[in-house]
Amino acid sequence: MKNMSKTIGGWCFTLCLLSACGVQEPMADVQADVLPALFPDYVDVTIPANIAPLRFRLSEPADEARLVLESPSGKWVLAADGRDFLIPQKKWKKWLQEAQGETIRVKVMTCTDGKWTAYRTFCWYVSADVLDPYLVYRLVEPGYVLWNKMGIYQRDLTGFDEKALLVNTQFETNCMNCHTFNQRNPHQWLFHMREKLGGTYFVRDGQVRKVNGKLSDRIQSLVYPYWHPSGRFVAFSTNTTRQAFHRSDRNRVEVFDLASDVLVYDIERHEALTDSCTASPAVFETFPAFSPDGSTLYFCSADTLSMPTAFQEVRYSLCSIGFDAEKRTFVPPVDTLYSSAAEGGSVSFPRVSPDGRFLVYTKASYGNFSIWHEDADLYLLDLQTRQSHPLEAANSDDVESYHTWSSNSRWMVFSSRRMDGLFTRPYIVHIDSLGQAAKPFLLPQASPGFYDTFRFSYNLPELVEGEVDMDRQQVLEAARQ
Repeated sequence: MKNMSKTIGGWCFTLCLLSACGVQEPMADVQADVLPALFPDYVDVTIPANIAPLRFRLSEPADEARLVLESPSGKWVLAADGRDFLIPQKKWKKWLQEAQGETIRVKVMTCTDGKWTAYRTFCWYVSADVLDPYLVYRLVEPGYVLWNKMGIYQRDLTGFDEKALLVNTQFETNCMNCHTFNQRNPHQWLFHMREKLGGTYFVRDGQVRKVNGKLSDRIQSLVYPYWHPSGRFVAFSTNTTRQAFHRSDRNRVEVFDLASDVLVYDIERHEALTDSCTASPAVFETFPAFSPDGSTLYFCSADTLSMPTAFQEVRYSLCSIGFDAEKRTFVPPVDTLYSSAAEGGSVSFPRVSPDGRFLVYTKASYGNFSIWHEDADLYLLDLQTRQSHPLEAANSDDVESYHTWSSNSRWMVFSSRRMDGLFTRPYIVHIDSLGQAAKPFLLPQASPGFYDTFRFSYNLPELVEGEVDMDRQQVLEAARQ
């Protein structure tokens, strides 16, 4: 009986293998002139050739389902696992490499009561522009007042592997935030920790150095960092921030500054470089960002008002000032690239493309902490023409906020609450050489149902050129110094 069982088991395995290899496209009984209802919505998206498989599920039940992929290199037919299309990673990787610069035609077919329905074909546009292979983000519960568990994680975008870099349960449950990399370099970055182990932690080639955020009586904390390309300087804002909660306003949470300035910190000399143009008590200055060559510092600026009573009246403009790294000085005057008084709205999170051509910012109706403002959208400023336009294809009816560029200036990852209005999720979007956005796509996961039950927000998604090697013990030793 044992031998018979082994033989039958072997036949079953062989039959299953043959069946998997021999999935055929069925004849359609009905041609439906509608798109299939899918989650995530991967209809007509532009994707890089090195992205993980776009696994998705059917929103409606069916007895059977097929996925038919066609490109100039051939046809691939897959059977659904229930309602899920779990595209295998190995073959997907080869398939995409062969389809670079091409269009993959995607057809979904379902069978109910013995009849096959073919839905309208859509496309995946496979760009030859490569995406940086890693994404680093903070996972945090949207607890509004209390935070207990959070961590900084990295995800391999070519697959589904996720790795914890730092988890706050290992550091006395301190808040950790504002991880920022120098030019997407995985070997040079920093992050903040607050409360008992408070400070700014600089990581370079595996070595960790902690700097007390209280540099002087006036500078009590360092916030919103951005690296100078030389690696010697980091621009920070110094914000005295408060948080409030609305009972009925659609923007649930309000975060505002009582005071804020912008400075440049010299890592080698442990000195803060300041200037009246970026540190005036009559002005709120915040969200600094260097140009790729380091000669210009962008920041957001608003006239000081009485807070919190005037929180809906504060509107930030986009400004810039020169910076001389050799002389360690700011180079006035301040240039206003977007005037909130003249053009309306309020600007936050300026980020310049690595080629220096474009600057993308978040625009909302008021304030500067736009991650809870439902009207917050992404806008692109052409630094050659100084003209702005909304990234309409990337925006939604809910919050679009933090964003980061890829090394080749052709991709961005940004945070959005479009799925449910509660949790920020990372979306990837292609930006062409003219500054036009394609339809973005949600970060793929191993299971299409992942986002249904995952109760953490993706905070500050940063693209990185390689894997981050983090020695937690060194961080712990630096924290206790």
